[in-house]
Amino acid sequence: MQFRDLKTQYDRLKTEIDTGIQEVIDSSGFILGKKVNELEEKLAAYVGRKYCVTCGNGTDALQLVLMAWGIGPGDAVFTSDFTYFASAGTSSILGATAVFVDIDKRTFNMDPEHLEVMIKKVKKEGKLKPRVIIPVDLFGQPADYEKIEAIAQKYDMLILEDGAQGFGGSINEKKACSFGDASTTSFFPAKPLGCYGDGGAIFTDDPEMDQMLRSLRVQGRSVIDKYDNQRIGMNSRLDTLQAAVLLPKLKCFVEYELDSVNNIANRYTARLGDKLITPIVPDGFYSSWAQYTVYIESAEKRKEIQEKLKEKGIPTMVYYPRGLHQQSAYAGMSLSNDDYPNTVYATEHVLSLPMHPYLNDEEIDYICKSLLELL
Repeated sequence: MQFRDLKTQYDRLKTEIDTGIQEVIDSSGFILGKKVNELEEKLAAYVGRKYCVTCGNGTDALQLVLMAWGIGPGDAVFTSDFTYFASAGTSSILGATAVFVDIDKRTFNMDPEHLEVMIKKVKKEGKLKPRVIIPVDLFGQPADYEKIEAIAQKYDMLILEDGAQGFGGSINEKKACSFGDASTTSFFPAKPLGCYGDGGAIFTDDPEMDQMLRSLRVQGRSVIDKYDNQRIGMNSRLDTLQAAVLLPKLKCFVEYELDSVNNIANRYTARLGDKLITPIVPDGFYSSWAQYTVYIESAEKRKEIQEKLKEKGIPTMVYYPRGLHQQSAYAGMSLSNDDYPNTVYATEHVLSLPMHPYLNDEEIDYICKSLLELL
């Protein structure tokens, strides 16, 4: 059994993927070829943005946006404390200061009330200027953008949606990666829409931002003269082979994979909801289920369950075993667990079960039965 079964997916799409890859090889257009342009157009249309700029990975996508906005020393960038390191590291590498926000324990996403508390704290200290909020669409579900956008407007801040796990999710049919002033996603293989290596994308409705990002992703070069570099940029391009992989995967993602993972999540919840705290999807929200994550009663019990499920051939993962405020890279900030109680609780209790569109009924039943027996 696979935690995320990319092999079965490839078997279903083998003809389309192999054909697309061969077309790229035949054309020799390996960098920013035609399929990259085609993919960008289809991605923008799907999420409901005017422009999509692909790049080397999801981390670069975040950093490129922050670079385009001129974020640097003296700026405060607020992000969820319970997420992958890139959501904060990209601001730190530019010299800005990452400020961590506790989560809503039930949705795993940024708590808007704590966000405002942290903004007020930074403003009162007077050392940093609050500039950007990076909400994270964790485990496939968009953050609470209605409340976050109101806070951003109140304090004159920008919003950068980190949709690395959220692609395919929505709020009242408004797609993830269409929120905020700009948005990003990742095509890491295990993401809801993944390629066969690294890849990322940025979404915006601003034509000037679009042109700036296209310059920054190729060393800051001019759009007119490729040997005239107008600014300091990066080397971060999605190669055409990855676009050839993503095009057929996007098609099946929209046509049936999203429905499939939601049906699987519903089956998990129906079987496990009486014995475990299972994920909630608020009214109007729709998840792409990057992970299906439950709460186990204690870290000790979680470890025991993981080991016994592994013996039964059932893989599980812990996303995440520590919060950003607990990372060694930020030890110098001397942040206290007391300021992030929900994150700390999550790190000690969460357990993610196998989740992908190709889990069959027999596998779901086996996972649920095995877990319930251990409980």
